[in-house]
Amino acid sequence: MAEIKFDIVEKLGVLGESSKGWQKELNLISWNSRGAKADIRDWDESHEMMEKGVTLNRKELIALKKLLSELDLDSLEME
Repeated sequence: MAEIKFDIVEKLGVLGESSKGWQKELNLISWNSRGAKADIRDWDESHEMMEKGVTLNRKELIALKKLLSELDLDSLEME
């Protein structure tokens, strides 16, 4: 399997922490020397290991922001 190269261009924030101590983060990441995209995934403390995540381009991130702002989060049944 080919090595995946990444560069965390900007750390935007921490969304939470897993039971094993990894943090779910929103970052701008350049994958394989391409343009940076928004990325949500769990990272170990050193940012050397990661879990599967979601990568969003600018248009998708704008759509997600709009969708979240329109939701009544208090009415959702979830943990």
